[in-house]
Amino acid sequence: MMAGMEPDDLPAIDSLAAALAGPGFVFVPAPRMRDWVQDAGAPADWDAFAESWNRLELDTYMADQGRYRRRRHAVFAAGEGGAPMLPAPTQPHYQALEYNALNGGVARWFAPVEPAFVAGPSVAAILRHCRALFERLAGAVAWHVELHQFRIEAQAGIEGQPTPEGMHRDGVDYVLVLMVRRHNIDRGTTLIGAPDGSFVDAFTLVEPFDAALLDDHRTYHGVTPVQAHDPGAPAWRDVLVVTFRKAAG
Repeated sequence: MMAGMEPDDLPAIDSLAAALAGPGFVFVPAPRMRDWVQDAGAPADWDAFAESWNRLELDTYMADQGRYRRRRHAVFAAGEGGAPMLPAPTQPHYQALEYNALNGGVARWFAPVEPAFVAGPSVAAILRHCRALFERLAGAVAWHVELHQFRIEAQAGIEGQPTPEGMHRDGVDYVLVLMVRRHNIDRGTTLIGAPDGSFVDAFTLVEPFDAALLDDHRTYHGVTPVQAHDPGAPAWRDVLVVTFRKAAG
């Protein structure tokens, strides 16, 4: 049964924290997620935010030789005790083979996110609210935060692989996966598993702002391949992934 945000009369952050502390994951439907991250009305730059996915660069590190993934990457650092969260210098994304048997074990240098994107109110609101939520569970710690823009493309007869490494952990503490846009795409179901390999739940991020929040220590996650609904037209799945890891002391 899908983990929800009950009871509805609790403030969103309390409902999310309770769900995340319980089963270790929560699906947040778009209206609830939008309400949670907005300050006044819908994020003012959402259209420009979503449009920036059209300018992602090809991921050339795919060990399966796939040409279906585009991405950009950014890193942030936040000191403990409510210190500001600030962009960090450009640096590689690294995952040990323990967490990514396909593409791990190498320092992967991805194109940086565009300055206007990272300076916009949508990114600021998402980072601020995620930090507030995760600190309900972990306390006011220092964080290493990574932000990934992903586009997974499908073509006629060629599936796109959102998680070609299969069911996995990211090697962090907490994860946000936020749906930005699906275009001409079928499938792409998020799967949740337990550390012992057993199946826990499944749900599909469909609408802009649909989201999954994960405790990366207690859950595994993956996404089924995506297919073009109309094989003769472009097809893609755009998501934002943000990971929070306690910074080394």
